[in-house]
Amino acid sequence: MYNFVSFAGIFILMAFAWLVSSHRSIVNWRVIIWGLALQIMFALFIFIVPAGAQLFMFINDALVKVIDVASSGTRFLFGRLALPPGTTNEVGEESLGFIFAVQVLPQIIFFASLMAVLYYVGIMSWLVRMFARVFTYLMKVSGAESLCASSNIFVGIESATTVRPYLEKMTKSELCTILTAGMATIASTVLAIYILILQKQFPTIAGHLVSASFLSAPAAIIMSKLIMPETAHPETMGEDVSPYYEKESSVIEAIINGANAGLKLAVGVVALLVAFLGLVALADFITAGAGAKVNDLMGLHIDWSLKGLLGYVFYPFTIIIGVPPADAFEISKVIGERAIVTETKSYMDLAVLMDKGVLKDPRSAFLATYALCGFAHIASLAIFVGGIAALVPSRTADLSEVGPRALLAATLACLMTAAVAGTFFSGGSILLGQ
Repeated sequence: MYNFVSFAGIFILMAFAWLVSSHRSIVNWRVIIWGLALQIMFALFIFIVPAGAQLFMFINDALVKVIDVASSGTRFLFGRLALPPGTTNEVGEESLGFIFAVQVLPQIIFFASLMAVLYYVGIMSWLVRMFARVFTYLMKVSGAESLCASSNIFVGIESATTVRPYLEKMTKSELCTILTAGMATIASTVLAIYILILQKQFPTIAGHLVSASFLSAPAAIIMSKLIMPETAHPETMGEDVSPYYEKESSVIEAIINGANAGLKLAVGVVALLVAFLGLVALADFITAGAGAKVNDLMGLHIDWSLKGLLGYVFYPFTIIIGVPPADAFEISKVIGERAIVTETKSYMDLAVLMDKGVLKDPRSAFLATYALCGFAHIASLAIFVGGIAALVPSRTADLSEVGPRALLAATLACLMTAAVAGTFFSGGSILLGQ
């Protein structure tokens, strides 16, 4: 029954996006039909076709192995502090438990270098261009926004640099799509963070995160074009655009530049978590204190924390994507808090819920994993708008204008991805590690 709810939720989410559209009279049906078809075909291949499930498991196992190998540098620097919970090193020292700063953040540096190498040898450029051609041909959107959206399957804010020569003349709808695609997906450089957070509770989490990244790209285009339809004629409409890329002189330079970029990203993650978690804690202290008095005076039982309040806002959407009612409020709080404290904290809270056995149905954690797989939060909006504005200062006003709509579109795209995955959920599937 819940699979049918998820399927219906796909169309309810698109209808909601249309209701808040800037031009409800303009609907690009080709974007909707082909965007949804691409998601359904990919989900069918992964969740239903045996060969797809085997490929899924291969990707999952390969990623887990790469992360394990990559941690050798971290263990060399930090010793037993870098050991994941429940493990021992070569000399028999036991792990001291989960330490986010030591066990997770260094992985960003490794993956940034790895991606730089893959770009240098041409593998990533080929993959990005292949997906861009599919989006451009089938969905009939501009080549530039297709290229940026496909790039976001693999990388983050740096995806905007692939279309740098075209940013100046992009329409507002194209800018909205670029921002939406950036916030509706995750970067491979931070993939290890979520894998390490949830691997104990969800052994096949790596494969699901990769699956979510592929599903979210067409979902982002759909939601963006529903919320801000194209009213002009893009310069690269229907064209095959080559990615703009400044190639390093050698693979060594690519590794160095990648590591430096990864270090900056890791420091940025630390700064965001320290700032936002601290501010949210302060806001919770104020609202919870005032809310407790309101509850006492009026005999209410309302959760006045920011997480609780956002849980109420996202509760209908959580039901729509197919989360069982018994777990819906807990999941809605986890999804809701992502808007203000980033997806990293939300994944950590999801891991706690799973570890404590709070969730009554495995479907709930499964859908939350997909719904959280994106940079759809306020901090990311500032990062993407600021980062792209730095490339084209003349478009700062336009980026600031479409930014809030792009954040809403990205949030809906993540929920849509969860609804698509929920449509094909099977409790006994090997894709759940059972």
